[in-house]
Amino acid sequence: QVQLVESGGGLVQAGGSLRLSCAASGRTFSRNAMGWFRQAPGKEREFVAAISWSGDSTDYADSVKGRFTISRDNAKNTVYLQMNSLKPEDTAVYYCAASWTRATAQALAVPGPYVYWGQGTQVTVSS
Repeated sequence: QVQLVESGGGLVQAGGSLRLSCAASGRTFSRNAMGWFRQAPGKEREFVAAISWSGDSTDYADSVKGRFTISRDNAKNTVYLQMNSLKPEDTAVYYCAASWTRATAQALAVPGPYVYWGQGTQVTVSS
């Protein structure tokens, strides 16, 4: 069992930055691929970014490429999402998720491979 706890959300002006963290419990973090998803009010949950279990591949939604960076620190059992140049349309609840897949990050752009989900952290970007 893996428990995930997100933090780092908040209110920020357009153009600003936030760094989200997702702390994982247990001893298996280094074997888990990780992803970030988000859900805005009235919309479906959508993929944001993913990183493979080895950390050597990453993938991003087109809407965040060049602005967001996903990374992991296995010593801290934590995955991060650095968000720069934030836009009002980035406003959403952000969720991290863990997967057992050994595939590259490109296979993690859908919810299916993930088996553990956090409770989410709110990000609000004002214009």
